[in-house]
Amino acid sequence: MTAVDTAFVLAAGLGTRMLPLTIDRPKPLIELAGKPLIDHVLDRLVESGVATVAVNVHYLADQLEAHLAGRKCPRAIICDERARLLDTGGGALNALALIDKRPFFTVNTDSVWLEGARPALRRLAEGFEPRRMDCLMLLASVVTSVGYEGAGDFSMDESGLLERRGERPAVPFVYTGISIVHPRLFEATPAGVFSMNLLWDRAIEAGRCFGLRHDGIWMHVGTPDALAEAEVAMAGWHRA
Repeated sequence: MTAVDTAFVLAAGLGTRMLPLTIDRPKPLIELAGKPLIDHVLDRLVESGVATVAVNVHYLADQLEAHLAGRKCPRAIICDERARLLDTGGGALNALALIDKRPFFTVNTDSVWLEGARPALRRLAEGFEPRRMDCLMLLASVVTSVGYEGAGDFSMDESGLLERRGERPAVPFVYTGISIVHPRLFEATPAGVFSMNLLWDRAIEAGRCFGLRHDGIWMHVGTPDALAEAEVAMAGWHRA
């Protein structure tokens, strides 16, 4: 198993789709089942052995910084994007400069998941093969996901190699916002603002971008309606 003890947590979004709940707080501090979204993510990371996280901040950043300062673990390094949002790729590259140059988790704060037979992050770490992978994404079934209404992002062959949906009307899997990436994914990247899509497409073309199917339930908590759906799913899980 690849030892992964660092992570980049994406928390700098504007949260416009979550309005009006984000008028006075950043989306990562919106509560689900009595706990802020970001704490759902951080608690999972700690359970998997992550000791240090880089967290990017922008909208109402002071609130997020104060919240992170109140946690004992994991240790949080703030990636300040108050002056300029760097998009997903630029933000990850900025975080990479602050953490060890080893494979690390990336996690969106609006991604919450219920575990399957075994913890998802541990399964990712076990499945990541640095020699042949630059990225290993956790994928969820479009059919069983909560709060997701799209047509999917990827198809996946038996070895886990990914292919974009492209012109097809639908594909089986959606990216959960959770992955392990190798630092070499960021070699020869542009400075400043850019999307992770640029790097994923390059890795797909090189045959180095893979997927792992989540065996639990993934919830995309991006809107008030999706938050309500996630509350129902969480309540049902606790009763089970």
